[in-house]
Amino acid sequence: MFPSTSPDTGRDPWADDAPDGPAGPAGGPAPGPRPAPADDGGNRRERGPRRFRKGGAPRRSEDDVVEPDEEPIEPVEVRRPLSLTVAGFAALLGVGLVLGAQTAGPGHRLPFALIVFGVQLLFVLAWTMAMRPPALLLVALTSGAVAAAADVAAVQTDVAGLAPLGYVALGGFLLGVLGQLVRRVDRVRVTDSLGTTLLIVVGVVAFATLITLSRIPAGTQAITVCLAATGVALTVARLTDAVLAWPRLAPQVPRGAAGVVVGAMVGTLTSALLGSYLIGFTPTSAALIGLVTAATAVLADLAVGYAEAGRLMAGELPTMWIARHMQGPLGGFALAAPAAYAMCVLFL
Repeated sequence: MFPSTSPDTGRDPWADDAPDGPAGPAGGPAPGPRPAPADDGGNRRERGPRRFRKGGAPRRSEDDVVEPDEEPIEPVEVRRPLSLTVAGFAALLGVGLVLGAQTAGPGHRLPFALIVFGVQLLFVLAWTMAMRPPALLLVALTSGAVAAAADVAAVQTDVAGLAPLGYVALGGFLLGVLGQLVRRVDRVRVTDSLGTTLLIVVGVVAFATLITLSRIPAGTQAITVCLAATGVALTVARLTDAVLAWPRLAPQVPRGAAGVVVGAMVGTLTSALLGSYLIGFTPTSAALIGLVTAATAVLADLAVGYAEAGRLMAGELPTMWIARHMQGPLGGFALAAPAAYAMCVLFL
């Protein structure tokens, strides 16, 4: 009889073929986990193009940081009474210097020197109180002594020139720096006070150039033309700011570009009108030197406004209200004085 079961019973008919799935314990060891792809350099895998949502906006990634919008800076308010007061001070300063120049003559320059010395003391007071150098009293006393020495040198030298004034300015600057180096408290901030000391010393010496200018031919007429243009330019610029401070040059500075331009133009016109009446001048030559001095003065006044705004933004407390607002016109006249001397020597 034939057996009821085939001799191949119990054998796997597919034993000779490779299994499709993982082998069990009976078929051998289980395969280990597949190694992860190597991360070369920690670079992230490049992503494809972003898909848009139904609303149309792209989907933001986690790395996108939403920056808050910057708040607009509100412009500083222009105080009209203050602008009118500063304009009046600039006008009085110009009138005083012009009338003082008319008193100067051969052998009679002491009255004009006294007027210039008074303006120099105002300059020292305003600039030291506004800029607050580390050794305030030392800088103020040194600057006052430099002002007196510069006036004496301008009056007593045999030949009218700027060399004696330069020596006085250099000596005063070195004296002020050495005086701060001696004191241990001021030695730490001596680098901060170098610029302030140099600025104040050069400013007081610059006023002394008016005395030197009065000693050369046509110097008194040049002082009249230049300082009249300077005073008118500063006054008109401040009056224009009181009426229309537009367009604003900076939100933190209460000044307008219209005042700067109109002031320089009116100052130039004033010098041209004076040149048509003064001996030794023509309207063209007077307008030329008046333009240089008027533009120099209004730009110096504007720079003082920027410096004051910078100090306030840096967190420095404002000091001595009247001194801070006298600083601009005094700085304008201080810079216009050597400009008038240079224009007179070069073009007259």
